[in-house]
Amino acid sequence: QVRLVESGGGLVQTGGSLRLSCAASGSIFSISIMRWYRQAPGKQRELVAGATSGGSTNYADSVKGRFTISRDNAKNTVYLQMNSLKPEDTGVYYCNADVRSTTDGVLRNYWGQGTQVTVSS
Repeated sequence: QVRLVESGGGLVQTGGSLRLSCAASGSIFSISIMRWYRQAPGKQRELVAGATSGGSTNYADSVKGRFTISRDNAKNTVYLQMNSLKPEDTGVYYCNADVRSTTDGVLRNYWGQGTQVTVSS
């Protein structure tokens, strides 16, 4: 069993910063990709950023230049540094990861429970 736990959400004013963390725990052999998604009220969940174990990253166009994703592979943790926040960044932010288990070696996709980010204007 693998668990993803996010932290770091909160309320911030426009132009402010937040740092989200997501720690994976459980029967982990390896984690190939870790991602951040977000879902605004009434909208579909969208990919914000992703990072491979080798250090490659990708970003949604809406956050390029403002958000930075990073990983600590030794701690099975992914971070999302969010700067210059805008009201449209408001939503629930979810951690997502492709994890290979120690129990059967199968690669599975897991989600965290989400953390709320609210940017006030």
